[in-house]
Amino acid sequence: MTDFRTLTSVEGLPLIGGSGRFRVLQNTPRGLLLELEYPAGVSSPEHAHDHDSFVYVLSGELTGTVDGVPARLSPGDTVLHPRGVRHTVSAITDSRWLEFKAPPPEVGRVLR
Repeated sequence: MTDFRTLTSVEGLPLIGGSGRFRVLQNTPRGLLLELEYPAGVSSPEHAHDHDSFVYVLSGELTGTVDGVPARLSPGDTVLHPRGVRHTVSAITDSRWLEFKAPPPEVGRVLR
């Protein structure tokens, strides 16, 4: 596992309300597994990407949208951000989740 890195943007768009953290847990030609953390009040702007992202919440409370449909996630909940579909993620409380991306994007291109 790698150390956590500061996260200030997703898909080239700045996070709203502060910054988060992420680390790469696994990276293969077939998929990328990340661990992400947002403190309460941090959100990703609405964005889409060229891969599927599967989210699994470990702790905290997240809200967001997938194609304009609202979602609220608690520990143990999952959601899919499909390729090409606009979505958001907002931390209601300090939150931590796993995110699996396939096919794997280049980390430095989608997360900074």
